[in-house]
Amino acid sequence: MVTPTISCCRVRLTRLTRAAVPLLATIGMAAHAAAPVQLEALTSTELRDRIAAGTTTVLIPIGGTEQNGPHMVLGKHNVRVLQLAGLIAERLGDAVVAPVLAYVPEGAIDPPTQHMRFAGTISIPEPVFEATLVAAVQSLRRHGLCEVYFLGDHGGYRKSLDRAVVTLDRATKLAAAGRPACKAHALPEYYRSASADFDARLRSEGHTAAEIGTHAGLADTALAMAVDPALVRSAALATVPVPGSGVSGDPRRATAAIGKPGIEHIVDASVAAIEADRKRR
Repeated sequence: MVTPTISCCRVRLTRLTRAAVPLLATIGMAAHAAAPVQLEALTSTELRDRIAAGTTTVLIPIGGTEQNGPHMVLGKHNVRVLQLAGLIAERLGDAVVAPVLAYVPEGAIDPPTQHMRFAGTISIPEPVFEATLVAAVQSLRRHGLCEVYFLGDHGGYRKSLDRAVVTLDRATKLAAAGRPACKAHALPEYYRSASADFDARLRSEGHTAAEIGTHAGLADTALAMAVDPALVRSAALATVPVPGSGVSGDPRRATAAIGKPGIEHIVDASVAAIEADRKRR
């Protein structure tokens, strides 16, 4: 497997196509879509023609480059959200997926706080992050991708997504008459299904809150393993988490089988939320 290479606010994951096949097969979906849904896999004219044929929805997957304890790779969020965004787009049938935003707020840089206290974490200020979101959406809208959904795989920047939506909606209202009405959505259902909903399921199966954890614990690790087992170092997983390791929870019993229902639910809940939003318009 090739290690993810993160470059300029996006992630190029050369192993993604190979890794997606077992994941798609596992959750009962077609291993290959009829046409690529990743914007980066399309030519400019292919995207232009797809928009002209009615594709006006774009998903923006947002990950993060942060420590995930000694047992899980720094790019966990980026791999996970890109694969899930692809599955969601394929289910919708008329959406494309923008490049992953891999640089997000992760704490102060100097002196370091939060995840910045650990090697490999990359952090950018909240105003820079929010301005990047707004500019990305404005770029996509210029080409005709009018309906935008942020898929935030990390809970730390939830408020930034909401603020970006407010900024974009304000700009839409000020736009010249005659332009199509556009809308940005933070899609809280995506993160809620990956966090609160999945945690509740694990508790119903007998796992404790202390084991489930809030970062790199059982829940987080199981979801990562269900997407791609190579994201987790099995030797390090077998050790007991120690204070100061960057882990909240106990990931030792995590398996891909435990994470699989969580992955299914994230896709189902996100698709249902987007389809419900479309019906309201």
